[in-house]
Amino acid sequence: MKQMEVTIMGQSYLLGCPEGGEVALTKAVTQVDKEMSAIRDAGRVKARERIAVLAALNLAYQLAEGGPAPKAGGTSADAAAIDKLVKRLDEALGQDGQLL
Repeated sequence: MKQMEVTIMGQSYLLGCPEGGEVALTKAVTQVDKEMSAIRDAGRVKARERIAVLAALNLAYQLAEGGPAPKAGGTSADAAAIDKLVKRLDEALGQDGQLL
């Protein structure tokens, strides 16, 4: 297995990659970086772990629905959707994992 160094939101990671999977991994990293950066830039969530959880949920939603998830920033409707999602996550995670 090959190792690749990638950067997501300005932080470097060393990831294992099967031979021939470099292009797919690079695309995945680009997508994750874009999603996490959009959430960070929206200014509603600051902690890297929380940004990662929201990005993972957005990307999983995209896969489940077969299309793009709502964007992290922009309109007041987007902000309301993010607030609702954060509240649902807080309820699911309990006191130990509160996002805000």
